[in-house]
Amino acid sequence: MSTNNIAEIQISYSSHITKDDRVKIKNSDSAYKVLLSSWSRDTIELQEEFKVLLLNNGNEVLGIQSLSKGGTTGTYVDVKLLFAIALKACASAIIIAHNPDSADLQSVQQQI
Repeated sequence: MSTNNIAEIQISYSSHITKDDRVKIKNSDSAYKVLLSSWSRDTIELQEEFKVLLLNNGNEVLGIQSLSKGGTTGTYVDVKLLFAIALKACASAIIIAHNPDSADLQSVQQQI
């Protein structure tokens, strides 16, 4: 008798933050601040990175996941992994972010 085994991806989500202490995304500026705090100031202008901000239905941050790190001129994202992470975290909304290569962070913030 043959059994069908299906491989399972494993992404753990363990919240050590109480509901009252969760950051709420109210606008693009608050999303920018949360995402910027997750980037290394030493590499943000050197190495491209793509992240996803996971939100619940109240726009409270469930977590941030780095999906891809590249070189100095680009990075690639597997969309299947993006959606797998969002689904496994039961996110109601996502915000995707990418640091542009050699960007002036002040001009990026002003564009938002």
